[in-house]
Amino acid sequence: MRSKEENIIRRLVFLFRDITRVSNDLDLEGATTNITRNISFKGPNVYILVAAIIIASVGLNVNSIPVIIGAMLISPLMGPIIGIGYGMGVNDMNLLRKAGKNLLIMVAFSLVASFLYFLLTPLSLENPSELLARTNPTIFDVLIALFGGFAGIIEISRKEKGSVFSGVAIATALMPPLCTSGYSLATGQWSYFIGAMYLFFINSVFIALATFITVKQLHFPEASFTDPLRQRKVHRTISILTIILIIPSIYSAIVVTKENRISLRVNEFIKENKTMAHSYIYDHTINFHEKPAEVRIFIAGDALSDIEKEVLFQSFEKHGLLRTQLNIQQNVADIESEYGEKALFQSIFERNDQEIRRREELIAKMEQELRHYRQQELPYEQVIREIMAQHPDIESFSLTRGAAVDPNTLQTQETIILLIHWKDPLSLDECKKIEDWLKIRLDFENLHLVQY
Repeated sequence: MRSKEENIIRRLVFLFRDITRVSNDLDLEGATTNITRNISFKGPNVYILVAAIIIASVGLNVNSIPVIIGAMLISPLMGPIIGIGYGMGVNDMNLLRKAGKNLLIMVAFSLVASFLYFLLTPLSLENPSELLARTNPTIFDVLIALFGGFAGIIEISRKEKGSVFSGVAIATALMPPLCTSGYSLATGQWSYFIGAMYLFFINSVFIALATFITVKQLHFPEASFTDPLRQRKVHRTISILTIILIIPSIYSAIVVTKENRISLRVNEFIKENKTMAHSYIYDHTINFHEKPAEVRIFIAGDALSDIEKEVLFQSFEKHGLLRTQLNIQQNVADIESEYGEKALFQSIFERNDQEIRRREELIAKMEQELRHYRQQELPYEQVIREIMAQHPDIESFSLTRGAAVDPNTLQTQETIILLIHWKDPLSLDECKKIEDWLKIRLDFENLHLVQY
C-alpha cells in the first residue's frame, strides 16, 4: 500500500517537473544579446524616452489612463533596470556599470523633460488623481514590480517571444512616478517628489531583484576572468551591490506593508464613522512621515461635543490605532484639502445618497410590515354574514386575534377567539361544528368559540 502511494507521489512530482520545466524553451545566448542591446541609451532611444515622458505627462495632466498606458509601452526604461539585475546575476561588472550609468542618465532626462512640460503647460491641474496616485507606494506596487520582473526576464529568455514584455512595461509603471517627480519639481511640492521617487526606486529595485534571482536560477553563463585577483574583486563588488540591493528591498517591503495595513485600518474607521448625528467626515489624510503616522480627519457640519469626540477616539483605538495618531479638524473654512470644494460637495452628495438609501430601506421595511398586518387582518364582516345565514338569531358577535400564555412557561401562542351571544343558546355540538368550519374558513387551527 505504501509503495502504491509512493508511486503516485513520484508521478505527481514528475508531472509537475515536466509542466514547469523551462530549459527546453530557453535561448540564453539570445537573451544576453537582447539585454546587452537594450541597455544602451543613445541616438533614437533618447528621443523615444523624451517623447514617452511628454506623452505620460500629458496623460497624467488630463487624467487619461489610455495615454499613460501608451507612454509606458514605448518607454525604453526597462532595459537598463533588467541589465542591472542581469549584470549582478552573471558577475559582469562592466555590464552592471554601464546599465547603472544609463539608468541614471535616463532618469535625469526624464525629470528634465517632465519638469519643463509642467512648467510650461497651459493645462490646469484641478483634480490630478492619476498624478497623485503615484506619490504613495503600497505593498501592491512591490508585488507588481517583483512578479513583473520575473515575467519580464523569463519572456526575454525564452525562444518564442510574445507580448508579455509589453504587459510588464504597463504593469510596473516606471514612467508615471518620474513624471510626477517632474511635476513636483515644477510646482515645488517636495513631499510629492519624495513619494514619487520612492515609488520609482521600489519598482526599479524589485524588477532588478527579480531579474537577478531568475538569472541565477536559469544558470546564465557567468563572465569569465583571466586574472583571478580581478575575478575575486568583481565577485566581492557584485556581492556588496547585491546586499545593497536586497536590504533596501526588504526594508521597503516591510515599510510599505506597515503603511498599507495602517491605510486599511483607517479606511475601515472612516467607513464606520462617515456620518454622525449632525456632522460627517468629508476627507482624511495620512502622514506617514510622522512617527507614528498622523491621521487627519476633516469634519463638516456641527462641531463635535467632547462625548462625540471620545466615541471617535474609541472607535479609532478599536481598529488597532493609537488615539494620539488621530487629529480631528472641524473648522471647514480654514482646512486646505487635496480635493478642495469638489471633494466637499462630493461628500455632501454621498451623505444625501446615504440618507436617501436609509429612508428607502425604512419605507420598504414599513411596507413589508403593512403587508404582513393586512395578511393577518380577519374578514369580520364576511364571517358574521356567513354565520347569520345559518343562525340568524345572533345578538352579539366578536372576532379577535390574541395570544394564549402558558402560566408555567410564559410561552405565548397566537390564537383567534370568537365570542357569540344568541337569543337561544346552541348546543355544544352545534358550537363545535361552527368552530371546525371557521378553522377551515380562516385556515387557522388554534381557534376557540365561546358562547355566552
